Amino acid sequence: MTTSRQRTGAHPPLVVEVEGPYACFTRPEFKTERLSYPVMTPSAAKGVLEAIFWKPEFAYQVLRIEVLEPVQWFSIRRNEVDSTLSMDWVHKAMSDHGHRFDVEQHRDQRNMVCLRKVAYRIHAQMRLQSHANAPEAKYRDQFRRRIERGACFSQPFLGTREFSASFGKATLRDPIEVTDDLGVMLHSIDYTGGRETYRWFHAKLENGILAIPPQGAELPTASAGVRTGGMG
Repeated sequence: MTTSRQRTGAHPPLVVEVEGPYACFTRPEFKTERLSYPVMTPSAAKGVLEAIFWKPEFAYQVLRIEVLEPVQWFSIRRNEVDSTLSMDWVHKAMSDHGHRFDVEQHRDQRNMVCLRKVAYRIHAQMRLQSHANAPEAKYRDQFRRRIERGACFSQPFLGTREFSASFGKATLRDPIEVTDDLGVMLHSIDYTGGRETYRWFHAKLENGILAIPPQGAELPTASAGVRTGGMG
């Protein structure tokens, strides 16, 4: 069930290019060591768009992602923690300010296989929520002005916060000529009904273009904990 007003085809897609020296879009089947997909994921693209311009009156639907630079890999050793926080732990910490997570006792060094020198072109639509009180054109103009000025609400990043990204208007660069089956990829997370529902799709790169279907499929997945990992 969705609460947004679907207006498919009413406007041309919003387009933005994003690039950075490093990126990591972690595959979910690798629990200990981080291994990136070779391309940006829809959830990462949505995060970039929301970092540039977000309002509760609309949501982004990513339509496709074009890969503009050849896929290049590198690996690093990264300090993380060896456990995740449960919601019970979070609730206890909220009620007891003396309850702390000792990072030093849980620090762990893990390998991370990442991407270098990446660039993508994101195509997306805005989907107005039922409580929106302005026309879509107003929000689209605000988005375009922010792209032109290079303004953002928070620093966009490419998979992990330490891999920051720059963004700008679309160029005439062609996607790379690569076709690849990428396997199962996260499509979206639905937070309605007081629970998290993860939806997935079979991702395929066709001549450098990743097309994202309008809806993903719900698959049996383990409940996600709250990650505390990061560079340290």
